[in-house]
Amino acid sequence: MSVENLKAHLRTVPDFPVKGILFWDVTTMFKDADCLREVVDMLYELYKDKGITKVVGMETRGLVIAPALAIRLGAGLVMCRKPGKLPADTYSERYMKEYGPDTIEIHKDAISPDDVVLIHDDLLATGGTVGAASRMMEKYFHPKQLMINFIIEIEELNGRAQMPEGVEVTSLIKV
Repeated sequence: MSVENLKAHLRTVPDFPVKGILFWDVTTMFKDADCLREVVDMLYELYKDKGITKVVGMETRGLVIAPALAIRLGAGLVMCRKPGKLPADTYSERYMKEYGPDTIEIHKDAISPDDVVLIHDDLLATGGTVGAASRMMEKYFHPKQLMINFIIEIEELNGRAQMPEGVEVTSLIKV
């Protein structure tokens, strides 16, 4: 399967979650077993030799692929979630999304300085969510190395500008 084939399995939803937003829906890709497997296989090939010890899955759709990728890489899984969803002590970071402010949290004991961390999310739009996660990595955890990955990147929104300098950022599909 190719990137073009993966693109063919995406759906766009106008005016979701608010008027004026074109939502790139990966659930149509995830429901197809071949597409789902291909996404995980493509990501594994990108990161198999990078020594990743933790995959950080971003709420919500980043948490779909992150566990499968972590298993394939032999890495641990860390969840980055909305407030009140994690049971132990957390760090939090506030950020702006395309349609308003939000906050994410991560457990205080999630990452060690020896970890090689891959943050994974489904979509890079304006970069707010993963930008906030990467700021938490820099402020609180100081991992040995940080990488960031998305399934889809909406290039015209310039979300890469929110990513830290010197961090490898990859996207499987650019639209």
